[in-house]
Amino acid sequence: MQVDETDRRILRQYLADPGAERGVLAERAGVTVATLWRRLERLREGGVIRAERAVVDWRALGFAVEVSLRFTLDKTNPRAFDEFIAAAREVPEVVMVETFLGRVDVRLNVIARDMAQYQEVYRRRILTLPHIAEVEALMLIATIKDAEGLPL
Repeated sequence: MQVDETDRRILRQYLADPGAERGVLAERAGVTVATLWRRLERLREGGVIRAERAVVDWRALGFAVEVSLRFTLDKTNPRAFDEFIAAAREVPEVVMVETFLGRVDVRLNVIARDMAQYQEVYRRRILTLPHIAEVEALMLIATIKDAEGLPL
């Protein structure tokens, strides 16, 4: 799908303030409301805009601990990745699962209300995941940049 400079202006404004009224977005992007609506629909149909979603701040819900766990898996079993990932998806406190090429195979982000809950989750749910050869924990101290926008 071809994306031109007008589409980029619209996307920049939409990403900056997705909840803004269409008239405000159109004005900020320098287009009419009809053009904005038509182009947003075309961008959706073309797969550029895949979804509109709510972003919930889990900290506001009382989760104060986030730990990134990096795993190296025992790859002697050909199903190690699939079985590990399937089991990790079942852990409610796991909010992100990513796979990598390199020394680290999988990264899980785990949230908990406090360190006591994290220790419980780690011992009872994380360490029982299949095919773990090595695990490294990194506790989040601060998020410096968390941009969902793109350099449009």
